Amino acid sequence: MDSIDLTSENFDAAVNGSKNLILVDFWAPWCGPCKVMSPIIEQVGKEMDDVTVAKVNVDDHPGLAQRYNVLSIPTFLIFKGGQVVDQFSGSLPKDALKARLKSHVG
Repeated sequence: MDSIDLTSENFDAAVNGSKNLILVDFWAPWCGPCKVMSPIIEQVGKEMDDVTVAKVNVDDHPGLAQRYNVLSIPTFLIFKGGQVVDQFSGSLPKDALKARLKSHVG
């Protein structure tokens, strides 16, 4: 499944309306580590059926970054039932990211 682009308009509906765990990637086009993580999170989204991958461009939607206190990018938030259950920043290997997500599934 391809990632969903989240905006100020569709963010709340997306995170509150999903039965899946949602991994939200706060990123920007100029961010080197974001470019490194992008294919990794796309792979995770394809490999884990119970996880939805979504992205927020912080340049286009600074209010969302501010709302979730995103101070550096990439920052990842994991939502479950509309609530943030985990938040971390920086690059992670795919296996470490999948393990972090699996700890919140079920």
